[in-house]
Amino acid sequence: MTSSVFNHSAEEEDPAGRAAPPIDVTRAHPARMYDYYLDGKTNFAADRAAAEQALAAFPSLRTTARQNRAFLLRAVDHLARLGVRQFLDIGTGIPIEGRNTHDAAQDLDPSSRVVYVDNDPIVLAHARALLTSHPDGATAYIDADIHDPESILDHPVLAATLDMDRPLAVLLIAVMHFVPDEDEPADILRRLTERLPSGSYLALSHVTGDFDPDGWARIVETYRAAGIPAQTRSRGEVTELVRDWELMPPGVESVSHWRPAPGSALPEPAEVSCYGLLARKR
Repeated sequence: MTSSVFNHSAEEEDPAGRAAPPIDVTRAHPARMYDYYLDGKTNFAADRAAAEQALAAFPSLRTTARQNRAFLLRAVDHLARLGVRQFLDIGTGIPIEGRNTHDAAQDLDPSSRVVYVDNDPIVLAHARALLTSHPDGATAYIDADIHDPESILDHPVLAATLDMDRPLAVLLIAVMHFVPDEDEPADILRRLTERLPSGSYLALSHVTGDFDPDGWARIVETYRAAGIPAQTRSRGEVTELVRDWELMPPGVESVSHWRPAPGSALPEPAEVSCYGLLARKR
């Protein structure tokens, strides 16, 4: 397969010929709120208003976002060093100028291939400009929702970019806390990963109320008031999500303390309130 980028602007049609969904800037969206926490510029008044309410409830939320982003890049680097060359990044969020999943993977091996998935038309609109691949590898973008795993697994772009008969890494970074219990997250995760071959990996991060239950309860209320389902989970509940997987060292750990760079200054887990893990499919 040759290097390619399967994506399009919000004004174009997708590969299936459907018109791109409209961008509703009057309602907050988690990808754009996350962009605001990271001091990005792709957010609107509704996103900023909801984000400021969340920051009022947990003032170090920007630290959470930055540490979560750093966890993503360290996890991809670690997976690449384990020999992984295929990545399925679900809940991509708005691309960050400078370094994204494919940058980290292709730094180790330029032939690495990455498929990004998100359901925000603004993420889609930015994909063409920022998700560019090394000529030896490939990046692709799918407009889909994790609540419908089959729409991801059966998408022609996935089969055109990744070899689904070979192990790959699924990245669910700051995604599953937007899948509340009533949406059956364990079932969604099972459907998403049951077709993957043995030896595949799952990297996951998830916010928690373990350290500040009241503050995070207010954050959840803020997101839900904005029409965004959200739910914190304890360390035990996060561990339960991957009970059928082989949990890799150091286990379920604060994202700030998950394989940190030697000598780096680390915020306390209570300041971050987000767990990260890496697991391997048996």
